[in-house]
Amino acid sequence: MNFEQIYRRKVMDADAAVASIHSGSRVYLGGGAGVPVTLANALSRRAPELRNVEIVHILTFAEAPYAEPDLSQSFRANALFIGANVRKAVNESRADFTPVFLHEIPSLFRERGTLPLDAALVSLSPPDEHGFCSFGVEVGTTKPAAEAATTIIAEVNRQMPRTLGDSFIHLSRLSAIVEVDYPIPEAVQGGSSDLHMQVGHHIAAMVPDGATLQMGIGSIPDAVLQNLTNHKDLGIHSELFSDGVVEMVERGVITCSRKSFHPGKIVAGFLFGSQRLYEFVDNNPIIELHPTDYVNDPFNIARNDRMVSIN
Repeated sequence: MNFEQIYRRKVMDADAAVASIHSGSRVYLGGGAGVPVTLANALSRRAPELRNVEIVHILTFAEAPYAEPDLSQSFRANALFIGANVRKAVNESRADFTPVFLHEIPSLFRERGTLPLDAALVSLSPPDEHGFCSFGVEVGTTKPAAEAATTIIAEVNRQMPRTLGDSFIHLSRLSAIVEVDYPIPEAVQGGSSDLHMQVGHHIAAMVPDGATLQMGIGSIPDAVLQNLTNHKDLGIHSELFSDGVVEMVERGVITCSRKSFHPGKIVAGFLFGSQRLYEFVDNNPIIELHPTDYVNDPFNIARNDRMVSIN
């Protein structure tokens, strides 16, 4: 049986795909900009027949219908990073917050971990000619969760970019496939104020040529990037990056040529930005996405010479 036949055998609608989830299950929901929205909505529709389903996730850039008050008997969110969509539920004790270092999250799901998973709902790119799908914009915690889960239920989104690195899963590992075609959530890019640019100017002066950067998302990191245009051979090793990195690559400022760890590569765990960013990373060999127990491992961070963190 070839890969296309295997794929077609697993394709079904979203309601059928989540039918295997039962009361008392612990389910991981893909996070960041890689939330499998169609699957999350389908699972929420099963609320009348489910009780005490725990939904584990990091920050999610999507609505969280499972965290609504009228579904609290059916679902309980366990946020490993609190976002606006579940903050009210956590404050009202209808959801939980588990504080944990980002690099430690994958170990929660693996053998003898504290959060073994019955199922993982994930969003993937279409399979390549060898039957491998990419986790796209969110590899960091979603790939380890999927690998540890008993059941993997996947949305295959035609608009999910195919990112490279330790970012793939073979379709033979998938229990069910739901084909979708909708845009990846985009970040609203705010401009940098004069004050932000002044702060960015002072920080940029402390960054040496050839440095490897960890960048957060926000006005200050963006302003720093805008003040690095005269630097040379910068690199990136960061849990995430956004649009500012794209422009610096195109300007020739970020080359990663002097990196001591993964030279020539931008290394990250996940992405969040505009459509321009998602098109840039699609099948781009300079980009490598890895699980966060690799990217955020203090030992691996220390393998980068001239490491500079900007948040």
